[in-house]
Amino acid sequence: MSESPSSDTPQRVDIAIVGGGLVGASLGAALAPLMRDRGLSVAVIEAAPLPDGLDAPWQPSFDARASAISRGTANHFDNLGVWSKMAERASPIRCIHVSEQGRLGTTRLRAEEFGEDAMGHVIPNAWVGRVLHRRLTELPLAWHCPARVEGIQPRAGGHRLALSDGACLEAGLTVLADGGRSGLKERLGIESRERPYEQVAVIATVALDRPHDGIAYERFTDSGPIALLPMAGQHMALIWTFAAGRERDALSLSDADFLARLQATFGDRAGRFRRVGKRHAYPLSLVTASETVRPGLAVMGNAAHALHPVAGQGFNLALRGVMDLVAAIEAGVVRGDAPGEAATLNDFEARRSGDRDNVIRFSDGLVRLFGFDHPLLSRARAAGLVGLNLLGPLRRTLARRAMGVER
Repeated sequence: MSESPSSDTPQRVDIAIVGGGLVGASLGAALAPLMRDRGLSVAVIEAAPLPDGLDAPWQPSFDARASAISRGTANHFDNLGVWSKMAERASPIRCIHVSEQGRLGTTRLRAEEFGEDAMGHVIPNAWVGRVLHRRLTELPLAWHCPARVEGIQPRAGGHRLALSDGACLEAGLTVLADGGRSGLKERLGIESRERPYEQVAVIATVALDRPHDGIAYERFTDSGPIALLPMAGQHMALIWTFAAGRERDALSLSDADFLARLQATFGDRAGRFRRVGKRHAYPLSLVTASETVRPGLAVMGNAAHALHPVAGQGFNLALRGVMDLVAAIEAGVVRGDAPGEAATLNDFEARRSGDRDNVIRFSDGLVRLFGFDHPLLSRARAAGLVGLNLLGPLRRTLARRAMGVER
């Protein structure tokens, strides 16, 4: 990974990736064969400074945020040559336990039932980023960090990017993977459609009094869905969803009172909650970009779609998008097309649209199905959870979607 010198003369690159987070770094790693075999030039622009010491001893924090990595995503990372390193800090999900408070309906999806050793893994985000950034240091790409895109202008054959580090890039394909925080979409006239859920997620790490045995829990309660994801040791990642405004009570409680409330709401199926880390709150909305491709432009990750965390599909969907974009670029290069040409990006959109729309409908449907408190609907939900234990084909379909091996 090399750093390009500042220059008033634009530097031509085939692909400029705006955002070096998990999605942008994954894309950089996935482009390695095309850089090596086809000579594609790639630049990555990241606004936040990277942590020092990519080779320093790993010191995980109890409060580290984590992501659920599906089986399919792990397979993609394996193809990129980084999974073996990521797996050093991965906690397997061996069972998914879904239930609703006050109802008998429960379903359990076990990896062994489907011939797998794990349905997915939970990994600290910082470790995923560290492994990906270490991989980027091995690649012949231009790295601009810390740097922001201060100006973006469409040009014939791509876009011109003016960076805060003084560099100027002429990119055949610009990929916005910055989470949508930079305002670049809006500067290009791409609007975001937002549908607020009127919900807030409280996220924290909790410690249990016994091993979690690799079980991930999704429990639908009167106060909102509670997800618990297995992490290293006896720790679990907590995502507790509240109606907007009601999260303030949970945030104001002492640690002891918060744990007591969580215990009373969730029950004892996972054991006793003994410790909670720092709590963070995030308002939840379904956000989709009005456009995800234009000639010379692709929008990816949270910049393209931000989902409710109830189904844990956000990053997995984004990673499949990364792989589909690389496949479309590779097919275009074989045809003789540049990465930013309309035919290549239309191919990418065709590969993406069905998967993206299905996941958005699935996640949004879960929120709406379990977001209403009505006796008849509650009974239907309970019957549905019981039915999942009885209907083999439906169980297999749901499990394969959860594992990210079926779209």
